[in-house]
Amino acid sequence: MDRPSPVVTAAGVAADGLPIHRRTIAVMVAVSAIVMSVMGGAIATVALPTIAATLAISEAASIWIVNAYQLAIVVALFPLAALGEARGYRPIFIGGLAVFTAASGACALAPDFATLVAARSLQGLGAGSVMAVFAGVLRYTYPQHLLGLAIGINAVFASLSSALAPTLGALLLTKAGWPWLFAVNVPIGLLALLASPALPVVAGMARRISVLSAALNAGFLALLILGIDQLSRLPLAAVAMLVGSVLCLAGVLAREVGRPAPLIPLDLLRITAFRLAVMASACAFSSQMMGLVMVPFLLHGAGYGPLATGYLMMPWPLTVAVAALFAGRLADRYSSAWPCAIGGALQAAGLVLVALWSALGAGGAPAGLFAAAMVVGGLGFGLFQTPNNRTMLMTAARERSGAAGGMQATARQFGQSAGAALAALIFAAAPTHAAPLVLVVAAGFALLAGVLSFLRR
Repeated sequence: MDRPSPVVTAAGVAADGLPIHRRTIAVMVAVSAIVMSVMGGAIATVALPTIAATLAISEAASIWIVNAYQLAIVVALFPLAALGEARGYRPIFIGGLAVFTAASGACALAPDFATLVAARSLQGLGAGSVMAVFAGVLRYTYPQHLLGLAIGINAVFASLSSALAPTLGALLLTKAGWPWLFAVNVPIGLLALLASPALPVVAGMARRISVLSAALNAGFLALLILGIDQLSRLPLAAVAMLVGSVLCLAGVLAREVGRPAPLIPLDLLRITAFRLAVMASACAFSSQMMGLVMVPFLLHGAGYGPLATGYLMMPWPLTVAVAALFAGRLADRYSSAWPCAIGGALQAAGLVLVALWSALGAGGAPAGLFAAAMVVGGLGFGLFQTPNNRTMLMTAARERSGAAGGMQATARQFGQSAGAALAALIFAAAPTHAAPLVLVVAAGFALLAGVLSFLRR
C-alpha cells in the first residue's frame, strides 16, 4: 500500500491543507479523538455513586475519578504543545490517542480505586496530548480559507459530545455497568489509530524543552486549579496552594522569558489580539460553567426531576453546535470581533433570562420560557466560541500553532475550573440567594468576554 504523501515540502514549507480524500479521513480521526477526550471528562460523572458503592469508597473520594482526568489534561497541555512543535504534531497526536485508548481499557479492568485513579490520570495525559496539538493538526489539514469552518465543525462535535455524554453514560451504566463507560473507547480508539497515517506530516522546529520548566508549569497550573477548587471548603490550604502556584509561575517565567519559543507562550501573549482572545475565552467559559453548574439546582428547586432537567438543559449545547458551524463560515469572511462581541452579549442575555425565570417563581413559570433562555445563551456562546478560537489560531505564526492550541485549551480548562469554583464560593457565602446571584455574575463575565472581543475590532 502506498504511504500517504507528506504535507511538508523539501524546503520545509507546508502545503495549504490536505487533498480532499485524505482530508476526510484525517478529520474523522481528529474528530473521533476529540470527541472521546471531551466525553471522557463528562461521561464518568453520572456513574460516581455507582463506582463509589462498587469499590467501597466514599462519594467525596470518588470525585477524584473526575479530578485526576482533568488535572492530567491541564498539566500536560503546554509541555506537549511545545513537544509537538519540536517533534511534529502527528507523533504527539497519535501517541496521545494510543495512551488514551490503552488507559481506557485499564480503567475498565481496574480492580480497585487506586488503580482506577492511576488509569484515569493516564487517560487524561492521552487526552491532553490530543488537545495540545489538535489545533496544529487542524491548521495543516484544512486550507486556510476554510479554517473557520474547520473550527466550527470541531465545536459542533465537542458541543454534541458534552450534550450527549450524561445520557450516553446513563444508558451504558443501566445496560452494561460502569466499566463500559471506559471500555467503549477501546474499539473507537483502535479504528482511529489504524486510520491515523492520513494525518498531516509537519516537520518539527529546532527547540529545547526544559524538564524543570515543564515541572514548574505543572505545579503552577495544578496548584492553581486545586487552590481555586478548595477555597470554599479548606480556605487555609487553598491559600497555601495559591501561594505555591504563584511561586511556580514566577519560577517558570524567570526561566522562559527571553526565549524565542517559551513553554508558556509569552511571545504570543504580547500580541494584543491574541491576548484579548485568550482573556475573552477564559471569561466566556467561566460564565458558561457557572450557569450550567447552577441551573440543575434551580430546576430541582422548581420540582423538575433528573430526566426533565436533562431535557431542559439540552437546548444550550445543541444551539451551541448549530451556531458554531454558522459562526465558522462567518469568521472565514469577516472580522471575528463583531460575532464574538454579539455572542458575549447574547450569552449574558440568556443567563439573565434564566435568572428572571427563577424570579418569576420557577415552578409557576412556563418551561418554554426557560428553554428559550437556554437557546439564547447557547446561541451567544456558539457565536463567540468559533470566531474567538480562529483568532487565537490565526494570529499565531503557523509554526507556533501548537503553542496557540495549548493556550486555547488552557484558557478553556482554566475558565471552566474557575467558574465552577466561583459558583461554589457564592453558594457557600449566600446559600439562600445563590442561584440568581451566580447567574448575574455569570452574565457579567459573558459581557466582559464581549467587551474584550469588541476591543479587537
